[in-house]
Formats: sequence, C-alpha cells, structure tokens
Amino acid sequence: MTATDVAAPSAAGAGVAPAVAPAQRCLAFRKYQGLGNDFILVDNRDSAELSLSPAEAVALCDRHTGIGGDGIIFLLPPNAATGAAGDACTASMRIINSDGSEPEMCGNGVRCLAVFAADLGMDTATLVLDTLAGVIVPTVAPGGGAVRVDMGVPVTDPPAVPTTLPETTAPVTVDGKAWTMTGVSMGNPHAVTFVSPEDFDAIDKDLERLGPQFENLSSVFPARVNTEFVTVDAPDAVRMVVWERGAGRTRACGTGACAVVVAAVLTGRTERTVTVGLPGGDLLIEWNEADGRVYMTGPAELAFTGSVMV
Repeated sequence: MTATDVAAPSAAGAGVAPAVAPAQRCLAFRKYQGLGNDFILVDNRDSAELSLSPAEAVALCDRHTGIGGDGIIFLLPPNAATGAAGDACTASMRIINSDGSEPEMCGNGVRCLAVFAADLGMDTATLVLDTLAGVIVPTVAPGGGAVRVDMGVPVTDPPAVPTTLPETTAPVTVDGKAWTMTGVSMGNPHAVTFVSPEDFDAIDKDLERLGPQFENLSSVFPARVNTEFVTVDAPDAVRMVVWERGAGRTRACGTGACAVVVAAVLTGRTERTVTVGLPGGDLLIEWNEADGRVYMTGPAELAFTGSVMV
C-alpha cells in the first residue's frame, strides 16, 4: 500500500482512528434438499459454538441476496447424550430457521444432515445425533439417497406439546371458523387438522394468509406451532400442506408428516404405516405399535457446494 492509498486526516478529525469494517471470513457450505425442503449445511465439528449468528443465518437464507434456504443446519461435535439403545451420540445437530429462530428439530433436515455426514466421510452406520428435541438415529441406505430415521416417541399430552387444548384433539377457532386440531409433539409442536379434498385445495391456495394465524395463535400454542392441513385418500395414503413455524410454506416437513400419521391413527383415519404426499414428494411414515416409535423414510440429495463471505 502506498501513501496515496490512505487519506490524510482532516484537522477536525486529527487523531481520530478511521472506522474499521468488521473482518469477513470465508464459510464453506453444502446445500442439500429433502423433497424440496432445502438447507445450507455447515461443518461445525471444530467447535460447540455455532459459526454463524442468527442475523448472518437470515442473510444467507435470503433467496434473492443470499444462498437461499429454509434454514441452516450445523453439524457439531458430540456430547454426553445417549440414544434409546444406550449408544453414545457421535455428533450433534442444531438449526437456525430462515427467520432467525431456532427450532428443536427438523425431519427433512436430519435426513439432509445424515447424507452430509456421509459425504464428509463419517461412519453413518453408527450415526447417533443429539438435537434439542432429544436423540435421533438416522440410517443412510447404501449408495445414499434414501434415509430412514428413528424419530422417537411422539408426545400427545397437551401441556407437553405444548398446547392449552383441553385434550389431544379439540376444536379451535381461527379466521372465524372452527377447526378440529390434534396437538402432537415430535420434539417440536404440531397442530394437525383433517379437511375434505375440496377444502384442502382451497386451503392450499390461501395458505399464506391462513398459516400465520395458526402459527401465532399464542393463546392455544404458547411456543408457536407448525400446522398441517391434511386430506385422507386411503387408509395408507394422505396428502398434506404445511405452514412451518419460522419458515412459512415449505414443500415438505418431516416432523409434520410424522405428526400427521400419529394424529390420523389416534382419530381412527388411517393404518400405522402411511405414505404421506407433500408438495415436494412422498415420505413413508410408520408409527410402530410394538415400540411406540415413529420411523420416517425419504430422500435427501446434495444440490451444490460452495463458499461465501460472511
């Protein structure tokens, strides 16, 4: 740098140090998607602290000025948690939504993280993940692509969802209309409502208006809520659209699909193994009667890799 590269201080500003822009750093990432639910994946195994702030995550998720995504998922070092079989965790998972909030879990996201871990050379045959929703165990099929995930035991006790519903399934008034809602937690709160095929199509078209009203119904769902609108096509097949807490309309929601099957079984609408059709594709969900756990099987794919200055 030559002397002409630095402006001399004015008399008024003599002795005052010029403002220094915050130092930028280069962040490597990989972009994955599961049924169109897309995430920026970051290898954060060198620290238990997240490498991005919520504000930085929001900026990177912007689809016009950033990378674009429904959220950012961090692969972190393991901690002392253990799974249902007593296996120690081999890694941890945290998520920041596109609005900067941090959810407990994400079903499509955990499948993407499992494929990400495999792509990084981790042994996914023994992958046990600690999340804010508890321990999750994904299994990547040979050759990648399909991932089966033990999503754990669903919670339907209203205070634990959490919801102020007087029972697991009860009516709620939203947008001047009574809706029968079933509250289910898959580590994060869900409100499931079943509708006719005709109403399903109308709700899909009006989701951007209706969705926020359900998400922010704090008198009933104090932690906000993911909302699934569902129509039953057969005892083993349903379709759903979802308004996700912190992300809005998404093409798929893995925990939501699990919650839908739990709600459908509880209300006598379906069998325990169901194909759930989402805008982005299908998930196979099983609520196993023997162990009470929910198993989700579906795809996760690498979209692209890159690096970005933050």
